[in-house]
Amino acid sequence: MYEPKLEKEIRCPLEYGLDIFGGRWKSRIICVLAEKQVLRYNSLKKEMTDITDAVLASALKELLSNEIIARKQYNEIPPRVEYSLTEKGKSVVPILQHICEWSGAYHKVDSEKSLMQCQKCDYHRVS
Repeated sequence: MYEPKLEKEIRCPLEYGLDIFGGRWKSRIICVLAEKQVLRYNSLKKEMTDITDAVLASALKELLSNEIIARKQYNEIPPRVEYSLTEKGKSVVPILQHICEWSGAYHKVDSEKSLMQCQKCDYHRVS
């Protein structure tokens, strides 16, 4: 696994928050899990669209290490693993909804090209 040469120095709470749920994929994973509650890896990947296994695995590891999502493994054959939001993860959802509401006022999205979970969300349609 990649180890950064220098430790990341976070100087303000905003940097901490953006590090945890910022970026292209982590916020999407949070939104999908907020809607679906519990998903297995392959179902989550299908919901994400256009994400590689390496990127999804990396994002899930980061969200797990920051206690935003929970991973539950069942001792079955074949192995079954489910992902869900923790309470800390659920507390991020209103923040992401506010960002989406703000973004909807300034960025118009072609509804045919928007993600499935975004098409169900009223926040991006605010005028």
